[in-house]
Amino acid sequence: MASDDVVLIDVHKRFGRVVAVEALNLSVRSGEFFSFLGPSGSGKTTCLRMIAGFEQPTSGRILLHGRDVAGLPPYDRDVNTVFQDYALFPHLTVGENVEFGLKVKRVARSERRVRAAEALTMVRLDGYGARAISQLSGGQRQRVALARALVNQPRVLLLDEPLGALDLKLREEMQGELKRIQTEVGCTFIYVTHDQDEALGMSDRLAVFSQGRLEQIGTPAEVYERPASAFVADFVGTSNVISGDLAVSLRGAPDTFTVRPEKIRLLGDDEQPAGQDGEIRAKGVIRSVRYLGERTRYVIDLDGGGVITVVEQNRATSSGAARMEQGSAVRLAWARSCEQPLPAEGDRPTTGEAA
Repeated sequence: MASDDVVLIDVHKRFGRVVAVEALNLSVRSGEFFSFLGPSGSGKTTCLRMIAGFEQPTSGRILLHGRDVAGLPPYDRDVNTVFQDYALFPHLTVGENVEFGLKVKRVARSERRVRAAEALTMVRLDGYGARAISQLSGGQRQRVALARALVNQPRVLLLDEPLGALDLKLREEMQGELKRIQTEVGCTFIYVTHDQDEALGMSDRLAVFSQGRLEQIGTPAEVYERPASAFVADFVGTSNVISGDLAVSLRGAPDTFTVRPEKIRLLGDDEQPAGQDGEIRAKGVIRSVRYLGERTRYVIDLDGGGVITVVEQNRATSSGAARMEQGSAVRLAWARSCEQPLPAEGDRPTTGEAA
């Protein structure tokens, strides 16, 4: 069983009267790609900064590789941080930027150059050592920042929204590169993001934050398919949270549950429901249609009250055909096995092993 590189025990952080992180317990395993996911102000970056040593917890303990690091400055912790703004030195060459941390540690020049060259090769920037930072694209600068962090061979690499300044296509490319590098190096990555696709696509596990509290920890599939709260269901992807009278009309009980839009089928005019045991069926009218290229999103007013969202892949639908469906009466169906019950508000998990 893998050991834990990072453990947070009942960590609280306050800035005056503002509670930034509350009662946080979690552990990150050695060699894991672990993401902190949440909206702005949810506490994820504050948590990362406490692990790095840039902030100290108001109370609680932070263990790195089993060592309590309370009060230790960042340079005494076996971690490195990659920031969104890269924090590169514009007056130094690419190679000098990568070597900088080694130079501070008084590593011999010959070893610095060998290790810097190896780090640049790792991020696919072979031969870029003599270039100026101003000659690089945004993606290349991000790779230099990553090489500079990895050249110190930290056991834990902390990444604070490192791809946020890149355009969509480059960001997607760099996601694959980061995962490749993490797998090759075997270093523990802790990655902060507000982008659900990033967290789901790269992480071994992720922690979902909201208002300074931990909502859920789990694998991407666990968090997406079995959200532990209405917040997680709504924030991680899109979900239909159904409760009260609508739940009674659909299932005969008021218990709250969620069903993902892609799990719901729009039935054709002559199509009959599958007749599966426990299949849920409903009728409604399409309120709005949003054509999104490879898929179309429908918002439907149900005959029994309430609104539900459905997403379908565009195997044959064109944008014009999709728009013409607005205002049409439709029938819906989904398997009860696609539903996930949600706990009552206040029952959300607060410990690191919650899933």
